[in-house]
Amino acid sequence: MTAGVEYTIDELAREAGTTVRALRVYHERGVLPSPQVKGRTGYYGTDHLNRVHTISRLLSRGIKLNGIRELLEAWDRGDDLGDILGVSEGDEPELTIASGADTIAATALGELYSDVPNGLARVVQAGLYEPVDATTYRVADRQLVRFADELSEAGVPHTEVLNEVERLRADCERIARRCADLFDRTAGQDFRSSERTPDDRAELARRLTVATSAPGRAAADLTHRLLVRYLELDSEFAEVLAES
Repeated sequence: MTAGVEYTIDELAREAGTTVRALRVYHERGVLPSPQVKGRTGYYGTDHLNRVHTISRLLSRGIKLNGIRELLEAWDRGDDLGDILGVSEGDEPELTIASGADTIAATALGELYSDVPNGLARVVQAGLYEPVDATTYRVADRQLVRFADELSEAGVPHTEVLNEVERLRADCERIARRCADLFDRTAGQDFRSSERTPDDRAELARRLTVATSAPGRAAADLTHRLLVRYLELDSEFAEVLAES
């Protein structure tokens, strides 16, 4: 990017690979500085773009917006965070995951879900975390933990987050079991009744590749389209989605 470039909020969202809605949340949570207002339009610069990229990287590593705000405020104050964040002088911070970064103290995890009855037991049962020992837990499913964190960042209470994670896991279990049963009754039966030659095994491998990938892709795409359709029933939601 050249110096002096300016973006409207729509242009910044496109350039950063995010949404206008996300940028507004970043403003509200204090992690993205305000734009320079000219007339009635706010304009953003390369510093804003770099900051959005930094926020995206930190979010992808499971850091919540509150934590990101504290890190960036410290960075803006000039605190020595280079070693912690893995950046050189003059760069925006990028979190470096150290050994053990996927672990969390039992006390910290318990505090995180302190408002949920039997919270620790439920996060283990839901497949989010698993105990390492009496004092430490580790991430059991990175994608589920990220999903839970994103719901929490969207303002969903922890009790509802766990409820939704449990429902999602149950729904996925049903889909997976149904697809596995279907495969077993069709391609599996064909292989078992074959002579099990190298060609038969190659055909089984081809079918297994399809069976283990196609349902997930279809379910993810269909869920997204249906979710958008339901959200668009609310006129305000529809308006914001159209801006994204």
